[in-house]
Amino acid sequence: MADARPIRLGVNVDHVATVRNARGGRHPDPVRAAKAAVAAGADGITAHLREDRRHIRDDDIRRLRHEVAAPLNFEMAATAEMLSIALNVRPHAACLVPEKRTERTTEGGLDVAGTRAALAPVVAKLGASGIRVSLFIEPDFAQIEAAAAIEAPAIEIHTGAWCEAAITGDAIGAEAQFERIRAAASRAAALGMEVHAGHGLDFATAERIAALPEIVELNIGHFLVGEALLLGFEPAIRAMRAAMDRGRARARGRAA
Repeated sequence: MADARPIRLGVNVDHVATVRNARGGRHPDPVRAAKAAVAAGADGITAHLREDRRHIRDDDIRRLRHEVAAPLNFEMAATAEMLSIALNVRPHAACLVPEKRTERTTEGGLDVAGTRAALAPVVAKLGASGIRVSLFIEPDFAQIEAAAAIEAPAIEIHTGAWCEAAITGDAIGAEAQFERIRAAASRAAALGMEVHAGHGLDFATAERIAALPEIVELNIGHFLVGEALLLGFEPAIRAMRAAMDRGRARARGRAA
């Protein structure tokens, strides 16, 4: 069993930029939100620079990298343009994600098994520049083993199907999806990869998944931005941090 290390919280500020872009101008500022998140207990900041720049913009990435005193996790498609930007900005980490212009948000994980030849050089170039690489994938053994084969140091498990089943009250479906995540996390850790998770997580699901000792990082954005409208950004981050810590405490209790 994994040793139930402290679990990191990465806060995604994409949708702070979405609100800003709805009207234009500079407010609300995703960099200010990132600083507030770090002050409230976030361990890192995540931002996705999309091809169409629908939320985060190039200047946001530069400012997040240089003005925020926390690691930046740069979500990116595995394209020549995004690789060039990542190598220039040099974030702490880069998470390779699938991307379609027609999607409202990221739909599903990368098909690493089917695109190994294209992904391998991107992973290698990022790694050679000192950028920690993760691959956003489904909780599927074939995808996990393909990620290990191209020497990705980390994966991020897509938790969307589990969270959707939990929200809609599909208890049987939710348990089946959670078991897939648990098994995937165990398999990835056994292959020597660091395991992260994210997509659709709220207070309850974050608390539960934090009890899986193999998972060392959760990346959460849309839910926290929504809660911030009602609670304020820093109280929402503190509440999420507390939920994750409760889950992790249960993992430590089982490991003792």
